[in-house]
Amino acid sequence: MAEYQTPQLDELEKGPWPSFVSEIKKAAETSPMANGLLGQLERSYQEKIGHWKHGGIVGVMGYGGGVIGRYSDLGEDFPEVAHFHTIRINQPAGWFYTSEKLRTLCDIWEAHGSGLTNMHGSTGDIVFLGTRTDQLEPIFSKLTKAGFDLGGSGSDVRTPSCCVGPARCEWACYDTLKVTRKLTMDYQDELHRPAFPYKFKFKMSGCPNDCVASIARADMSIIGTWRDNIKIDQGAVREYVANGLNMDDDVIDRCPTKCMKWSGDTLAIDNSNCVRCMHCINVMTKALAPGDDRGATILLGAKAPIVEGAMLSSVLIPFIKIDEEEELESLKELVEEIWDLWCEEGKSRERVGEFIQRVGLGNFLDAIGLEPLPEMVAHPRENPYIFFEQDDEDEDEDENE
Repeated sequence: MAEYQTPQLDELEKGPWPSFVSEIKKAAETSPMANGLLGQLERSYQEKIGHWKHGGIVGVMGYGGGVIGRYSDLGEDFPEVAHFHTIRINQPAGWFYTSEKLRTLCDIWEAHGSGLTNMHGSTGDIVFLGTRTDQLEPIFSKLTKAGFDLGGSGSDVRTPSCCVGPARCEWACYDTLKVTRKLTMDYQDELHRPAFPYKFKFKMSGCPNDCVASIARADMSIIGTWRDNIKIDQGAVREYVANGLNMDDDVIDRCPTKCMKWSGDTLAIDNSNCVRCMHCINVMTKALAPGDDRGATILLGAKAPIVEGAMLSSVLIPFIKIDEEEELESLKELVEEIWDLWCEEGKSRERVGEFIQRVGLGNFLDAIGLEPLPEMVAHPRENPYIFFEQDDEDEDEDENE
């Protein structure tokens, strides 16, 4: 293998933090592709130019997504990375692996690719970084035999992902793992064959802590919540205070709706004004807990700042029970209503949130058959004018009078 001098990249290994350069160098000891990658990256840092070019559509037979085509425009100088395709692999729900499965993945990738992985991509997938076109089918064949499938890429359903949920977290308000698997298995066609105006992401968080950051990244966020009162162990609260917790500074004054009061002996919560921010529960984990009437809030429309700027999800359904099969089927019916409308009226590369902004929330809700609710208001109105639509039945009553 050619040896490349990398003075620019070497700078990124200095300091106390782990460096991706060090990891590439380790892989380069046995992988020609990783070695070529070092050479091209060094050139990019010197010239301040990215030398990757998109190679059009490349993938495995029968799938339209899962493989991201990438070629180098310095293929003659660095032939090892003339092809450097990325493969997205559908991760298990909650990112639970056995060591055997991880070794299987690494063996496949070392045999057919660069050996470099990203655990995990921002969508949640296992990411295999760098292989040649002629290796795609052998990789896919071995992955399938090992029980893995490709994830989503392009204008399709991206790989659904979730937090660890009830498997390891006491705050989970619904079974995120079950919902993730259900959506993944039921929407295989939408996951593998891009047919949408743009990408659509599901992300499942078991509680409002939102450990998968769904509210900032997912077109549909499914966030666990509860609709009864926060459970309080007053004895445990007093123990926290006795051990040095400053109730006013650390809890009461940090409540966004000021719905809590501390008498010096008893903590009182006005649950009707609680917005489920989880701060008090996170501070006093032994004293407070979510209520028992648990379910999920469905939010819609988050995205990163690519076309129209960053957006956070807004509430679509304030509360829904989601653990039972029938309840999940009703959610899927709503999802498909949204897809039908968006696919019919959406513009190319227009995310669902941008589509709602363009057509207006009222028109959107009317088209998918939902009634407007106060919880759907993202922020107060910017003008005082409110318009009411009079139903035909009301008009008939007026005429009869």
